[in-house]
Amino acid sequence: MAKIKRKGEAGNAKNYITRTQAVRKLQISLPDFRRLCIFKGIYPREPRNKKKVAKNATHSTTFYYTKDIQHLLHEPLLNKFRDHKAVAKKISRALGRGEVTDAARLEKNLTPRMALDHIIKERYPTFIDALRDLDDCLSMLFLFANLPSTSAVPPKVIALCKRLTLEFEHYLIVSHALKKSFLSIKGIYYQATIQGQDVLWLVPYKFVQRVPTDVDFRIMGTFVEFYTTLLGFVNFRLYTSIGLVYPPKFNKASDDLGGELDALRLESRAIGGQSAIEAAPATNGGKAVSKTSEAAQAEADKVADLEQDDAAMTGTNESSNEEANQTTDGIDKFEVTGDDADELPQPEASSSETAVLFSNFTFYLSRETPREPLEFILKAFGCKRVGWDAVLGDGAYTTNEADPSITHQIVDRPAIPAPQVSESEISTKAVNGRLPAGTRVPGRTYVQPQWVWDCINQGKLLRPDLYAPGATLPPHLSPWVKPKKGEYDPTATLEEQEREGEALEAEEAEEDDEDDESVEDKPAEKEENPLLDQSDEVEAGEGMDVAGSSDGEDEEESEDDGFDGFEEDVQDDSDLSDTEKARIQHQKELEAEAKGKPYAVDSEQKKKGDARKKRAKKEKEEAEERQRQMMMMSRSKRKLLEKMDYSNKKKEGEAEKLRSKRRKIEKGKKSA
Repeated sequence: MAKIKRKGEAGNAKNYITRTQAVRKLQISLPDFRRLCIFKGIYPREPRNKKKVAKNATHSTTFYYTKDIQHLLHEPLLNKFRDHKAVAKKISRALGRGEVTDAARLEKNLTPRMALDHIIKERYPTFIDALRDLDDCLSMLFLFANLPSTSAVPPKVIALCKRLTLEFEHYLIVSHALKKSFLSIKGIYYQATIQGQDVLWLVPYKFVQRVPTDVDFRIMGTFVEFYTTLLGFVNFRLYTSIGLVYPPKFNKASDDLGGELDALRLESRAIGGQSAIEAAPATNGGKAVSKTSEAAQAEADKVADLEQDDAAMTGTNESSNEEANQTTDGIDKFEVTGDDADELPQPEASSSETAVLFSNFTFYLSRETPREPLEFILKAFGCKRVGWDAVLGDGAYTTNEADPSITHQIVDRPAIPAPQVSESEISTKAVNGRLPAGTRVPGRTYVQPQWVWDCINQGKLLRPDLYAPGATLPPHLSPWVKPKKGEYDPTATLEEQEREGEALEAEEAEEDDEDDESVEDKPAEKEENPLLDQSDEVEAGEGMDVAGSSDGEDEEESEDDGFDGFEEDVQDDSDLSDTEKARIQHQKELEAEAKGKPYAVDSEQKKKGDARKKRAKKEKEEAEERQRQMMMMSRSKRKLLEKMDYSNKKKEGEAEKLRSKRRKIEKGKKSA
């Protein structure tokens, strides 16, 4: 005889367990249960049939897998939680009796110390698994490193997060693993490639943070406790993989002065204790400085003239050979040869090229620029000499703004007209290492901070004149969003994106809008002159009939004229008589003269009309061909195609709106 199955003892009712039942089964408090679930990576589950699992209960309930809770019964942290609870009872009892010294002694000596090492090894069996889960870890720790210390966020936690993040940034600088970065409203996004894994995290700006009151920092503190252990293991593995000693030496004096990255000193095992950063030449002599400046200027000039050289190409074999010899070091681009041809992925600069992107330059950061992200990015892409003002902190290559070795200065101030200082006057003008506001040193390149981010995202040095102080910057686009076919691409010109005849349609739409505005203004003029004679109106209109005439013949003539005027828009100019053509042209000339604009010649009007007819004919043929193809499809495929067409038209409409806005902006710039 088969065993009788009872309700609630098999299936979903047994696979899931409520949170209250889980807490009772583990015999711990609810806060400890939350901490344990965060450490072990156990999250609530949503059953498919909630009615069967809840056993017809209507109240909202949180469910977990029964196997996950069963696995927690053997967790060593449970004993730590129980020991901590016992010590907390002893401390509260001592405080109740007024024995403060005994309570402090119990808290110092008997409080259990929890180690999460075994949980890290259990959740991440391989190092690649830990790298894949590093995104949230870095975002959380960088956030807490920038928070102010409060009762909910103690200073020790902030200092630990700051040190771990600086250690991770040092590894990215030495290994050149940083690839892209983007400035957004939330903060600065960074992407690094570590052992083939892309890691993306967010760093908030260095603003005064207002700690919200509606955030439970106990839960966030639990995540921080787990993530600090994880990042410590990851940093140890990364440092040992490239032959560095972990942890690096910490200079407290430099950290108190705002040293940031300079507060940590790396040591290499292969060099016998010598710092990996100090092993590279970090300072320049007098002769080396001039060579570096000349090389940097030559490289910048080469990049700035690259586009002009490409535009000046000729059809002769000699010029093509010269161009080929000059652009041997550049990257080849695959151009599309036809409409139906495949689009090949464009090659990108190699990691070795981008790693030394700023190696020939010496940067100086002005006081108003964000020092921490700029220093990190510049050093991660090969720059060994970054200086800044003394008020920004310790660790600068130079704090003298008049240093002749500086090739690029990053400023974020409006352009103030000021005379340039000669080389002989630079030392006399500098006061405490600072030049007067607006002073420009000859031979030095001044750029805005966005130039650094755009250069690393595109993998090449961009023209610095586009990022000059006070200039309107190009759009800062996300390096992870690639424009698709049919979508608006802000990097391309309008001619490359516009469909056939779109510019003419835009011009006609503007002319129609202007005509509508002029028509709306005409009744106002008539109201100002109510005593105007009707005969004058007829003479001014040259043959136009007045509505409301008492003569029947006039009514018939007005109806005929209105009908003929309707046909004028439809029929060709060849069907009109010479007198009618002259009348229409004279009327248009009068309208153009009233608007204060020159009258367009017939050739332009004919060109627009031919383009309109050609476009309408092409659209009609495409619609008919599309309709024939859809007739041969099944109903399901036809519905799917209609949905695709709807979404494509919606995307094209949005792209067309953006193009029209850009067209108006460019037109306004040309007129200005």
